[in-house]
Amino acid sequence: MTKVDIISGFLGAGKTTLISKLLKEVLKDEQVVLIENEFGEIGIDGGFLKDSGVEIREMNSGCICCSLVGDFGTSLKEVVDKYHPDRIIIEPSGVGKLSDVIKAVKDLHIENEIKLNSASTVADASKVKVYMKNFGEFFNNQIEHAGTIILSRTQNINEEKLNKAIEMIRSLNQNAHIITTAWDDLEGAQILAAMENVTNLELEMLAEQAEKEHAKHEHHHHEHDGECGCEHHEHEHHHHEHDEECGCEHHEHEHHHHEHDEECGCEHHEHEHHHHHENDGECGCEHHEHEHHHHHADEVFTSWGVETPNKYEKTALEEILNKLANTDEYGNILRSKGMVPASDGTWLYFDLVPQEYEIREGKPDFTGRICVIGEKLQEDKLKELFSC
Repeated sequence: MTKVDIISGFLGAGKTTLISKLLKEVLKDEQVVLIENEFGEIGIDGGFLKDSGVEIREMNSGCICCSLVGDFGTSLKEVVDKYHPDRIIIEPSGVGKLSDVIKAVKDLHIENEIKLNSASTVADASKVKVYMKNFGEFFNNQIEHAGTIILSRTQNINEEKLNKAIEMIRSLNQNAHIITTAWDDLEGAQILAAMENVTNLELEMLAEQAEKEHAKHEHHHHEHDGECGCEHHEHEHHHHEHDEECGCEHHEHEHHHHEHDEECGCEHHEHEHHHHHENDGECGCEHHEHEHHHHHADEVFTSWGVETPNKYEKTALEEILNKLANTDEYGNILRSKGMVPASDGTWLYFDLVPQEYEIREGKPDFTGRICVIGEKLQEDKLKELFSC
């Protein structure tokens, strides 16, 4: 099966530079074919990329999304038949509509041989406003249909202008990952992971939680006769036996068979929670009680997440996490995780569970990312808490 990655972007956004970085840093061991469509009579980028050992199919007589859709389909089929590559990168003309390129790939009806792996757009962070105003029909389409938007030249603008560009992009596309970190600070693998949408912070957190719970509750069909002394809420325990008293301060959940195709910032997710527990003792919790039996997570949990380029002082981040870990002002927090740029140029990674958190230095990520999972989250307050 050949992966097809579409990397669109307006004229001069930096598509060729990005493709070159991916080829050198992360795709060097794959057989890759680049299909390139330059708008105009002469393809100016072909020679530059030929050094990477990639087959170039230049279609210079027009735009891939209009007169050359038929030729494009023929070319793509020929490439698959001739080279059987691991991956095909399509670099459409800068004035092409991404939606048309996606449709052209899907209309080939050779699903058993290729799959549309990603559709991304490179956008010059310093020109989002002017391009949206002057070339909205083309530029907006590329933003609207991208799974990942890769901002170029972010190091050349201030934080206020960057946030304004992100706000304008979000007005067209709420769900895409937006890479805001300067490319020189990122590895090609990080960019590719964002393009392929395998950077879901919430899913990582839920997987970790599920693994932890699985280790704790490895043996099923037990009874729990002890009294629960948790401070917040109870979960009825069915066929579980615990010989020790429950000293939890917030709550624990088992996560089984969860499916989730949304990104971190979405409000509701489907994660089946199977709690076959029985508790013969009375719970002394102060807040509320839940009985979970074959419930979906959107009946129990919510998540709040944000991608942000904002820089954080370590002391300010400590104050934020202290409030999050040690108060119920923001909801009943089960887990929080994030990675954000710091004011001194480093990156701060944090992990948080009730009454406990840690901050450490880490490598740059494609943008700052924060995610919180819990019950009855106060999203407006969380947004205000993490604003800076």
